[in-house]
Amino acid sequence: MKNVRYNISTLGLELLMIALALMFFFPLYMTFINGFKSYNEVVTSVVALPEVFQLENFITVWKQLQFFGVFMNSIIITVVSVAGTLLISSMAAYQLVRRPGRVSNVIFLSILASLIIPFQTLMVPLVKVAKDLGFINSLHGIIIMYWGFGVPLALFLYHGFIKGIPRELEEAAHIDGCGTFGVFFKILLPLLKPITTTIAILHSLWIWNDFLLPLITLSSNSTRTIPLAANIYFGQYTNEWHLAMAALTMAVVPIILFFLFMQRYIIQGITAGAVKG
Repeated sequence: MKNVRYNISTLGLELLMIALALMFFFPLYMTFINGFKSYNEVVTSVVALPEVFQLENFITVWKQLQFFGVFMNSIIITVVSVAGTLLISSMAAYQLVRRPGRVSNVIFLSILASLIIPFQTLMVPLVKVAKDLGFINSLHGIIIMYWGFGVPLALFLYHGFIKGIPRELEEAAHIDGCGTFGVFFKILLPLLKPITTTIAILHSLWIWNDFLLPLITLSSNSTRTIPLAANIYFGQYTNEWHLAMAALTMAVVPIILFFLFMQRYIIQGITAGAVKG
C-alpha cells in the first residue's frame, strides 16, 4: 500500500514538473516559431506552426539592425561587466571575511543595503551623474554602471562561500612565501570556481537581456545592445511582430546556449554559497 501511494505521489510530482516545464517553455516556442512567419500568419494565429519556415525575417533583421554591430556591443558589455564584477566582488569579499571587525561589517552591510533600493528610484540621479562623468553613450560608462549594480549580490554570495574555506590553506601558502595576491589568485580563486560560475551565469543572463539601463544611457546607434535595437519593431501605432520575433530569437539563442552549457554549476554554487559560514 505504501508503495502504491509512493508511486502515485511520484507520478503526480512528475506530471506537475512537466506542466511547469511546458509553461516556461511556451514563450520560447512562441518566439521561435513566429520568427519564421509572415506578418499575416502571426496576426492570424500566433500558436500555429508556420506554413513554410522562411528566413526572410532574419535576413531583414540582420540588415536593418546592423546585427553584427549590436551583437558585438552586447558581447563586450556582458563579458567585461561580468569579469569586472567577479574580480571586484571576490577580492572585496576576501578582505571583508579575512579582516573581520566593525569597519568590515559596516562596509559589508552598507553594500548589501543597496540591494533593497529599487532601480527606478535611481534612474534620474543616475542619468545626471552619468552625464556629468561622460558615461552617456559609451560602452565603458555602462560597464562601470553594471559593476556598481552587480557587485552587491556577487559580494554577498562570495562572502558566504569564503567563510567556509579554512584559513589553514592560506597560512600554509604564506609560510611557503606566497604573498597576499598570490594566496588569492593561486589558492583561493580556484576554490571559488563553483560560486564564481554561478555568479557569472546569473549576471550574464541579467546583463545580456537588460533593456532599461541601456535605454536611459545608450541613445546612439553605434552603442545599442540587442534588446535596445530590437525595440524599433514595437511602435506606437504598428508592431512588426514577425521581425520582432526574429530579432528576439537571434538575441536569446546565444545566451540559451551559454546557459545550457553552464547550468550544471548553478545549483552547486548557490547551495555552497548559501550554507557555508
